[in-house]
Amino acid sequence: MFEKIFELIKKYPTIIIHRHKNPDGDALGSQIGLRQIIKDSFPEKKVFTVGDSTPRFSFMEGAVMDDIPDETYCGALAIILDTSASALISDTRYTTADATARMDHHIFCEKIADEEVTDTSYESACGLITDFAIECGLTVSPIAAKSLYTGMVTDSGRFRYDSTSAQTFRLASFLMERKFDTSDIYRSLYSDDLDFVKLRAKFVLKIETTPHRVAYIYTTIDEAKSYGVDIFTISRGMVNVMGEIKGIDSWVNFTETEDGVLCEIRSSCHNINPIAVKYGGGGHAKASGATLKNKEEAMSLLSDLCALGNHTGE
Repeated sequence: MFEKIFELIKKYPTIIIHRHKNPDGDALGSQIGLRQIIKDSFPEKKVFTVGDSTPRFSFMEGAVMDDIPDETYCGALAIILDTSASALISDTRYTTADATARMDHHIFCEKIADEEVTDTSYESACGLITDFAIECGLTVSPIAAKSLYTGMVTDSGRFRYDSTSAQTFRLASFLMERKFDTSDIYRSLYSDDLDFVKLRAKFVLKIETTPHRVAYIYTTIDEAKSYGVDIFTISRGMVNVMGEIKGIDSWVNFTETEDGVLCEIRSSCHNINPIAVKYGGGGHAKASGATLKNKEEAMSLLSDLCALGNHTGE
């Protein structure tokens, strides 16, 4: 499955790794992990990671991105990870590279690279990269393994989401054999300071519900600025405060920004991906996102989520 991309990696002396904007643990974990795998397997190659960052995952070794000039892309291979659509890619300079490749686990939206591997059977992009390393016989050091395991943990919801499979545990076992400290990962991911606990409580109090088993939170741009945290914390970081409410099948977190309304959609039983795609986004069957133009469009998406429950006979 990975033969053509592996040949590109062997061919190019400079490799630049991209992923989606507003990175989560899987985006960063796959990016950092692949960089380390290539550097350890091909020490002569120059490997860079680029894109925006988030304080939420600053604890990950290698989370600081490289600042490279435009000319670095001349004669280089750009690899895009964990991204289903071109509009979501952080740093558009990948288009100026000599060749492009993509490895992703989201539902396919569009072709964005010369060579592509997209496979939704993987719970995470990190799982996909781990299998790539195994199949191609590449070196996976403890540093790479820890980054990849972090992404697997976050995208599988600590191995609780229904995307978790026997394959997930097989790949996680392979990574854990590299002997890194898993307790360090869990401490960094799930130990919150008191201010964050208080912030989460504020979002719990903001939850609204509809008669159609849908919950939602809407945060205005002024509210978002008043919280004193990054947008990732407000948007993706708070969506699952609605995730374990009895009688709620789908939930969505709307966050206004200068660039539009960030929308994080989740469901315990419905395929909400077509709704995200309708509004220019994408993702998985039960976890997707999009960036909307305004509150009016956000309310339109909410209506579509309500209609989804009606169409399934609820």
